[in-house]
Amino acid sequence: MSKRLDGTSMFSGINAGLTNAFAQLNGQYSDGVTLENLNKALTNSNYLTNSNINGTFASYITNNFSTIDSDKDGKISPNEIQNLMSQMATQGLTREQIISLAGASGFSSSLQETVLNHFNEIDKNKDGKVTNQEIQAFGVESDLEKQKLADRNRIVSNMSMFYDVEDISDSSLLDYRYLDSEK
Repeated sequence: MSKRLDGTSMFSGINAGLTNAFAQLNGQYSDGVTLENLNKALTNSNYLTNSNINGTFASYITNNFSTIDSDKDGKISPNEIQNLMSQMATQGLTREQIISLAGASGFSSSLQETVLNHFNEIDKNKDGKVTNQEIQAFGVESDLEKQKLADRNRIVSNMSMFYDVEDISDSSLLDYRYLDSEK
C-alpha cells in the first residue's frame, strides 16, 4: 500500500521557511523587521545571495506585513510570527499560500500537486483553507476508496472465474446474477 497522504511536511516546511526568514531579517536590522527593512532586504541581491534567507518567504512576510503586524507598531515581533505559524497550523492554508510558499519549502511537489488538485474535496468545512487534519482525512478516504475498488475488482474477478467470463472491465456484480438465466 502506498504512503497515506499527510500534509505534515508541507506545514513544517512552510513554518521553518517563514521562521528562518524572520530570524535572518530580525538579526540583520537593529530596529527590527519593519516594512522598510523588508523592502531593503528584498532589493539587495547581495544580501539575498549571501544569507540563508529565502526570498519567497521574505516576500510573503512583506506582502502580508499589515496582517502579521497585529499590534500595528510598524514592526513584526517574534510573537507575531509565532501567531502566524499557530494560525496557519490551526486554521489551515489557502490555495494561494500553498502555491506561493509550499514550493519554496522543499517538500514533495507531488504532495503540493495532490493538495491543489483536490483542494475543494479536502476542504471539508469549505472555509477556503485546508488543515493538516483535513489533508490526512482525505488521505484516509482515498485509501478506503482504493481498497473498495480493489475488493470489488477481486470479487468480480472471482465471480468471472466461476462463470467463465473473460472480460470484466465493464461489468458489475449485478451482471453476474443473471448469467445463468441467459444461457
